[in-house]
Amino acid sequence: MSDETMRAWRTDRSPGTVVRAQAATPTPAPGEVLVRVQACGVCRTDLHVVDQELPVHRPRVIPGHQVVGTVDGTGSDVQELRTGDRVGIAWLRLTCGVCRWCRSGRENLCPKAQFTGWDADGGYADLVTVPEAFAYRLPADADPLHLAPMLCAGIIGYRALARAALPPGGRLGIYGYGSSGHITAALATAMGAEIFVMTRGAANRRLAEEHGAAFVGDTFDTPPVELDSAIVFAPAGEIVPAALRATVRGGTVTLAGIHMTDIPAMRYAEHLFGERDLRTVTANTRADGEAFLRLAEHLALKPAVTVYPFEQTAQALDDLRSGAAAGSLVIAVG
Repeated sequence: MSDETMRAWRTDRSPGTVVRAQAATPTPAPGEVLVRVQACGVCRTDLHVVDQELPVHRPRVIPGHQVVGTVDGTGSDVQELRTGDRVGIAWLRLTCGVCRWCRSGRENLCPKAQFTGWDADGGYADLVTVPEAFAYRLPADADPLHLAPMLCAGIIGYRALARAALPPGGRLGIYGYGSSGHITAALATAMGAEIFVMTRGAANRRLAEEHGAAFVGDTFDTPPVELDSAIVFAPAGEIVPAALRATVRGGTVTLAGIHMTDIPAMRYAEHLFGERDLRTVTANTRADGEAFLRLAEHLALKPAVTVYPFEQTAQALDDLRSGAAAGSLVIAVG
């Protein structure tokens, strides 16, 4: 660590709060780059870390894993990135590279995986480090405030949509129309899907209506037709039986969060029989990230963002927790 300090927001010992702090400026280790943060998206997973719904991996960690910035320095053994390059940092920070999952293209399942803003300090700060191999090259001329949500909300939505096995032109239910939900809806719409949205909060329902969803309802409202597939982005286990009940025989329900409250007891005949599939998403691979970012650029996907200055990071987390803001929440750092 350097003797110099930087601005940061850290988790506190008490669940549910982040505190403003002067943190030591990090020094990149061999193979790492130091990134000066321009923008950092606010993710539901950040809330799970802050609220300690996920176990504490690094006490007083700096959250944030949807980072857009420029390379500010490099450690030894960095091969390709140079100072000034625009890069993105996502949730997956490091994997072992040798386990059965890493060697079979499923590094998201690596038991020794490490994650940005949970195992290592993240992007709610002026500077952050990342292994070069886990940094995404980004266009130099793109708006960092609209790029930031792509680094998790977009990538995870892309993987969730792939695992949802939606048939061409199919009917997709989205439970929770927040950052990931509305980006995934745009991606599915570009693929010809018909979108049905069930979500809490008037702001998110208005956003879904503006985006042309075929149906918009509250969390437990029943869509007017059976769904071919559904993705549950909201971290509420009680939604799962409702999503399965709304899905056609042979359909698929995918759970996209890293944390979810307990799923209540289900009836086999009512919820699962008829070859309905229930799947989960566990992080993402770098291949997912690279494929989605190329696709997002090609389709000119642009999330709806609410921007907060760095000083209002705690407020952004509170607004996400309460559902007061719609779309993607982004902190303007630099």
